[in-house]
Amino acid sequence: MTSPHRAPVSPADLKELLGEPLHTEAVTHAADRAGVPTEYAERQVTECLRYLYLVSKHRDRLSGLFLPVEQDIDEIWHYLILQTREYRALCEERLPGRFFIEHRSIGYEDYQREPGREQVLEEALRWIPLYCAEFGPFDEGALPHWTIVRFLHEHMGISLTDIAALEPMATA
Repeated sequence: MTSPHRAPVSPADLKELLGEPLHTEAVTHAADRAGVPTEYAERQVTECLRYLYLVSKHRDRLSGLFLPVEQDIDEIWHYLILQTREYRALCEERLPGRFFIEHRSIGYEDYQREPGREQVLEEALRWIPLYCAEFGPFDEGALPHWTIVRFLHEHMGISLTDIAALEPMATA
């Protein structure tokens, strides 16, 4: 949950990290590519930036994990990477970890072998508490973009309040 000592990182904070021109370009790209309304594309860009923020700030805990967001969010990340100068500045100068966040695709065969259910659960229990601590609890608007959270809520019947209260799994 959010720390009582600081406010959650807001969508406006993330937009400022990216900068108005690139944010507008990314939203337009997302809306055009997926044929979605601008407001939905803005949320997609926000969730992509939340993902990058978490990976940057919590590199030690999140590096190398499977991407817990929908393909459209990954596509926005690809778009940002292609804006090489701006993406480098975002990663190395504006995000909290100050390092270049590399994208590594895995082959389809590897994806079919991994991850197993236990690994998916363990990784989700790394992401979810960190997300809630940085940005506040997941809301209905985040569900279309975070695969595991949507699964927990819609298929397992876990309330967003209970999801926000999940504790991180102990790491070995």
